[in-house]
Amino acid sequence: MAIGRKWRFLFLPALLVPIPIVLRLAAAPDLAVFAAAGVAVIPLAHLMGLATEELSKRAGPGIGGLLNATMGNATELIIALIALARAASLANAGDQPAADGLVEVVKASITGSIIGNILLVLGLSLLVGGLRYKTQTFSVRAAELQVTLLVLAIVALVMPELFELSYPGGVPNVSLGISVILLVGYVLGLVFSLHTHKDVFNPVTHEQEEPVWSRNLAIAVLLGSTVLVGLVAEILVGSVEGVTANLGLTAIFTGVIIIAIIGNAAEHGAAVVMAWKNKMDLSVGIATISSVQIALFVTPVLVLASLALGEPLTLAFESFELVAIILSVAILAVLAKDGETNWYEGVLLLLVYAIIGIGFFFHP
Repeated sequence: MAIGRKWRFLFLPALLVPIPIVLRLAAAPDLAVFAAAGVAVIPLAHLMGLATEELSKRAGPGIGGLLNATMGNATELIIALIALARAASLANAGDQPAADGLVEVVKASITGSIIGNILLVLGLSLLVGGLRYKTQTFSVRAAELQVTLLVLAIVALVMPELFELSYPGGVPNVSLGISVILLVGYVLGLVFSLHTHKDVFNPVTHEQEEPVWSRNLAIAVLLGSTVLVGLVAEILVGSVEGVTANLGLTAIFTGVIIIAIIGNAAEHGAAVVMAWKNKMDLSVGIATISSVQIALFVTPVLVLASLALGEPLTLAFESFELVAIILSVAILAVLAKDGETNWYEGVLLLLVYAIIGIGFFFHP
């Protein structure tokens, strides 16, 4: 029965992935291609999560935690890398405005992932869990550490913007140096959470379960789903320009809201399910740790990768994005103080997300 439940997740990707490929080959409207690709990415991301989870069960808690930490935001990383590669291609072809637009989408998707996990994912989780349980609790120590790491990320994002205001032109070098520091902080954070102080994070780790898939099957599924995510992401990114133009959307709104929701959809569902089961440590952990991974791992990796791709990505984010991130982290810091949640706190987080979303929608 357990094997049957696991195998069922293979059928949905098999059903959905061919659709955007066929639509693209048939030269369908960009909106249809974008929608189909966005939907197809979601079960693939979930499949990657399942395969990583199965490998983690066999690898033990230390290596398993490292696998989960590294692959937790693989979908967002792949989509962003594909977008940067396309931006470099457009720049080489002489279409610099389109290339700059895609780079802005990548930056905006980073912003959207951070605030989306804090406000949308956590908000939905608190609301759904609160409708079933009057009060739910979580580990204050674990949550406060994630808040501290997010404050580190804010400092890393604010400094390049301040440098740009004072000394225009030197931001790429500053971004490169800060990215290396962020990666060091991320690696040391893994050592802290998985080794020296792993007792702090016991509440937000999965319970030990027997693996359902064989090791070879898990590796095959992980590799296969990763390749398919890359293929679908290329189709998704290729239709972004047409969608934004046809719908009159800005690059910043597309990245912050639409791309970010697509990339994090699998995690959204997992966090909400954990809250419904009254496992708030897991639910809060999914939302906060995912934001930390985006800020301290995915973002610096993209900065370093962009140099190799030929379309530099800097940490000088738009002021509107920076303020949105700062406000989101501030709200999380207030929420994490007492270690208790209820449905109304979830509603408040969702309202804040809606307010920020409206701001980005009308942002010129």
